[in-house]
Amino acid sequence: MSEILVVGGAGYIGSHMCKYLYGKGMKPIVLDNLSLGHRESVKWGPLYKGDLDNPRMLAEIFSQHDIKAVMHFAACCYVGESVVEPLKYYQNNVAATISFLALLQEYGIDKMIFSSSCATYGEPKSLPISEDQPQQPINPYGRSKLMVENILDDMDSINSLRSVCLRYFNAAGADPEGELGEDHDPETHLIPLVLNVALDRLEKLTVFGSDYPTEDGTCVRDYIHVNDLAQAHYLALLHLLNGGESKKYNLGNGSGYSIVDVIKTASRISGRNINYAFAERRAGDPAVLVAAAEKAVHELGWRPEFNSLETILQTAWEWHRKNPEGYGRNKKTE
Repeated sequence: MSEILVVGGAGYIGSHMCKYLYGKGMKPIVLDNLSLGHRESVKWGPLYKGDLDNPRMLAEIFSQHDIKAVMHFAACCYVGESVVEPLKYYQNNVAATISFLALLQEYGIDKMIFSSSCATYGEPKSLPISEDQPQQPINPYGRSKLMVENILDDMDSINSLRSVCLRYFNAAGADPEGELGEDHDPETHLIPLVLNVALDRLEKLTVFGSDYPTEDGTCVRDYIHVNDLAQAHYLALLHLLNGGESKKYNLGNGSGYSIVDVIKTASRISGRNINYAFAERRAGDPAVLVAAAEKAVHELGWRPEFNSLETILQTAWEWHRKNPEGYGRNKKTE
């Protein structure tokens, strides 16, 4: 059973990845400091609680496990927060990753899947966004992800590390079997917030901006189911394990939905009224982000299975309805 180190494996996407790996006969080894992740979501392999740039923790992991490759999900990932606290993002997303890469080099680990973002593109030059578009991020979060992509290019150039960078559009949805879901504290992601209003856990949703150059004036995004993200990571992993070269791929469905579209669809699925009110635009938010992801389809054989907004929201609604407290605020993650 191949052992894969999943950094950030107690988080939303990382935990779904661990379940997917286990289902494919691999053993996920989770490294997570639990600052944002949940101990309760780690079910398919051992958990090491610590930071990715901790030499002692990495020494323990590599002494006890035969790690074949690394999947790196650990990062601060809130666009709005990154604008207000840029140094936090450069420290956590870039500086800590540089230290981590040095440790991987020390232990001879030469394969990594990196969780990147469509935020590296900034305001797109054309739609849908293909991988060859200029990367001109407009917020510190996007810049931090691009910096790491550039560092990985440099590592590849000296034959130190082969990597696949996966640029997500908007990750959404929940495990179709109901074991895992999306639970952040504080919650800032659109779909969980919409569903919290449907569950009467939030009085109303705040929609940032009503004057974007879109059909209804709200931001348009491409939503991609978390299990489809996991499938792409697994295929990228096989690509590297089979000797493939470093690559970069967009991950999205190629369909854009506005915030109002999401609200209306969630209301229909839940059978609940969802109150919302407009506020000023949030700094760092492009008007429209929609992916061209044919490259991953053609080169990796990626086949998204949950590629409609209705399906994505249905899985999210089922998990939130059964787990209104998320993983349980009364449970300690320490």
